[in-house]
Amino acid sequence: MNVLICDDSGFARKQLARALPADWDVTLHYAANGLEGVEQVLMGHGDLIFLDLTMPEMDGYGVLETLQQEGLRNKVFVVSGDIQPEAHQRVMSLGALDFIKKPAAPETLSALLRQHGLWQPNGVAAAPALLEGLTAGGPDADMGVKLTPEIRDVYQELANISMGQAADLLARLLNAFVVLPIPNVNVLEVSELHMALSAAADSDTLSAVCQGFIGAGIAGEALILFHDSSFTDLARLMNHQGALDRNAELELLMDTANVLIGAFLHGYASQLDTPFSQGHPVVLGQHRSIKDLINTNKSRWRRTLAIEINYRVQDYAVQCDLLLLFTEDSIATMNNKIMHML
Repeated sequence: MNVLICDDSGFARKQLARALPADWDVTLHYAANGLEGVEQVLMGHGDLIFLDLTMPEMDGYGVLETLQQEGLRNKVFVVSGDIQPEAHQRVMSLGALDFIKKPAAPETLSALLRQHGLWQPNGVAAAPALLEGLTAGGPDADMGVKLTPEIRDVYQELANISMGQAADLLARLLNAFVVLPIPNVNVLEVSELHMALSAAADSDTLSAVCQGFIGAGIAGEALILFHDSSFTDLARLMNHQGALDRNAELELLMDTANVLIGAFLHGYASQLDTPFSQGHPVVLGQHRSIKDLINTNKSRWRRTLAIEINYRVQDYAVQCDLLLLFTEDSIATMNNKIMHML
């Protein structure tokens, strides 16, 4: 059997390959986005497909739709950090066999493969090979603030899983579907911070909340930038009663920030096995331009590892940016934890 793992994260592809039964007699193939995945399927390399949802070029939904349109009967397991109920329902309606939450555990994969008659245990499984591809040089390597492509890929996948958990909570709160992007990971100077906020329209004003966090050598700030044009629809989704004045907008802003920041940090900390203590949220400004926010608070943000995620609610004018800003000293600690985890 030809098995295709389709995910834009090299780390996620290797992680899933290692979690498959070691005695499973299959040929593995890989694709880094949906278009490559469809090409592999057309080459006969996808009798069974493990499919991510959030990818460039063509996402997982597009792959499932293409398989349906072409009348292809490939078996598909969706493996995603987007765990919203609507995401699960949508992929099942598009013909997926099952839905697996990232990161996929070996016992979960084995159980599903047995359930669908795709694998039966045959003797003692061999020990999985060590994951290759991370060139950090070992736990004691001095990475400074530089990120290799491999390390950046790991951070992106950690953020992808955490992002999905936060979106699931927000989707349940709003009873709506949250559209998820590919997380953006970069090392930034303060002067470059505005580049990380490129999703925000120049003409739009923003309201911002910042919340510090710290735990076992890792510290930083989580920043929510909420587009002011979103408040009307957000109030409707949250069944807000009464006038939509600045106090009401502040309440909506804080509720959204608590959900997104809290859930993301919990998911991120769980993967690193490092609990975070969170400070009190601080309002940085309401109805301000991006430039004003950066200039007013630039003393807070120095050279940093930044993870940027743009959340958007489907069919509503609701959009906000979540920016995780880790201190320079935190990067070496997180790199060490990643190497130890692997």
